[in-house]
Amino acid sequence: MQSKKVLFFCFFLLISANAVSQKAPFEIGIVTDNDLYTSTKNDQYYTNGLEIFYRYLSSKNKPNVLKRINEIKAGQYMYSPRFIYVDEEQMFDRPFAGYLFGQFGRTTFYSNQSVFKKQLQIGVLGPNSFADKIQKGTHRLFNYTAFEEWKYQIHNAFGLQFNVLFAKAFSGNKQRDRVDFHWQSEAKLGTIFTSFSTGFVTRIGIKKLVPLSESNFYGASLTTEKEGVKEEFYFYMAPYFNYQMYDATIQGSLFSNSSPVTFDVIPFRFNAEAGLRYRKKNLNLSYAFVYRGKEVKFYRNIGYFYGSIGISYIFNNSSH
Repeated sequence: MQSKKVLFFCFFLLISANAVSQKAPFEIGIVTDNDLYTSTKNDQYYTNGLEIFYRYLSSKNKPNVLKRINEIKAGQYMYSPRFIYVDEEQMFDRPFAGYLFGQFGRTTFYSNQSVFKKQLQIGVLGPNSFADKIQKGTHRLFNYTAFEEWKYQIHNAFGLQFNVLFAKAFSGNKQRDRVDFHWQSEAKLGTIFTSFSTGFVTRIGIKKLVPLSESNFYGASLTTEKEGVKEEFYFYMAPYFNYQMYDATIQGSLFSNSSPVTFDVIPFRFNAEAGLRYRKKNLNLSYAFVYRGKEVKFYRNIGYFYGSIGISYIFNNSSH
């Protein structure tokens, strides 16, 4: 547990030091994922996730760049089976696994309403992620059954990830008032996840839509403009196809096959996400319903869904 405390202490120390030196606005937020956000009876596969992030404006040095936003993030993901069949040889339909990581990323917003994200992530998979201890403690706290089978979890492995995302609005420079569409593709390359995803995103404005370069959809709420966006509220849908080459939370480490329970992955999947996002002045709120297609080559395994809740606040240092 001490390693986890040190990681989060270093994270907060880093963002605090940076925040003090920043004259431009910065944003601090949290994203929490859980299958219980969709149903009290739903507890399976990707069972919990937590991300804490800090964003700040970076300098821009190209005429076609509207803004650059840097992000520091710490997070933890937990995975567990849907059911445990104690009396059968195949006890699980998915391995127990935990992943703890730190990340630095930069998002660039261009004048043609395209977006480019790049992220470098370092972490650890396995018992050193402390997922088993946290899940057991949380389940006992809320009177849920605590799994004792975490001893079968994926073994420790080092995580090094490089992820990129590109999105482009169909309308180019022309901004739609209530409905817009953009194409989004993402690639993940590393020792934990290696995959490619592509699909379309539709935003439907309950309030008038703002451009992607100002919207909270890709984390673009930060601005140095005095008259920035005061409010946005929209529904969105994002169906996409995913090709998964490797997933260490299912297959175990790339460099070792010592984990007691592993499965092969299903390469081609259909995934989807739909939700609401809201901004009022400095406050950002979001809720998403996320569906993931069947991931594991095992007859008991099925597709699943979970909920994601996000909240962040923008601090305007320049006004002090």
